[in-house]
Amino acid sequence: MRHRHAGKLLGRSYEHRKALYRNLMIALIEHKKIKTTLAKARAVQPEIEHLLSIAREDTPHARRMALSKLASKVAMRKLFAFAPTTYGGRNGGYTRITKLGPRRGDGAEMALIELI
Repeated sequence: MRHRHAGKLLGRSYEHRKALYRNLMIALIEHKKIKTTLAKARAVQPEIEHLLSIAREDTPHARRMALSKLASKVAMRKLFAFAPTTYGGRNGGYTRITKLGPRRGDGAEMALIELI
């Protein structure tokens, strides 16, 4: 039984899942929208929302926290370039997930996750 186990495991180990989330967040910051499976999009959405909430105030502490999540200085700088101005007056809901239908090869449900 999975009592009190939050989050999706996605069939990966903890380290692999953490790297997957980090890579998805970096790609989303760089490209503003990415196409991935629906399960991955739903799993990474709370992570990127929290990261954008941190980035709304541009302080050294916020930059360190974002860098610990991203591990990419280029993505961190890009995040702090647009997040305070774009999302400064917004209290959440920074991303949108749009379903795209099944993938042709294996039938996995695909989705587009984008920054609003």
